[in-house]
Amino acid sequence: MSKGFTPSPATPAVITANDLRQGHCVWMRDGDWTADPREAELFEDEAIAELALLDAIAQASVVVGPYLAEARRGPDGCPEPTHFREAFRRRGPSNYFHGKQAEFAQTELEASNV
Repeated sequence: MSKGFTPSPATPAVITANDLRQGHCVWMRDGDWTADPREAELFEDEAIAELALLDAIAQASVVVGPYLAEARRGPDGCPEPTHFREAFRRRGPSNYFHGKQAEFAQTELEASNV
């Protein structure tokens, strides 16, 4: 089982991957994909989760890197992440300049003002 845990009612899981064309995070819902993590299907049965993961892996022309991620059922019944990595992925890409990106942008700006 992926990520070293087995989905169960006590530790449900969602299947997540990245959209092959856009690179965005997506979550499995009824054999298809959604960009809204709150719509993800929660798997509480190991066998069903394993079959769904095999289905996700077979969709290599749609998604890349599918895996089971531990989740919990929120107060509204929607999945919520239990790990900071999955919470970070839910927020979407960090597309602001920082680190090397900021240094490169500043260098380019200075070069164009000369």
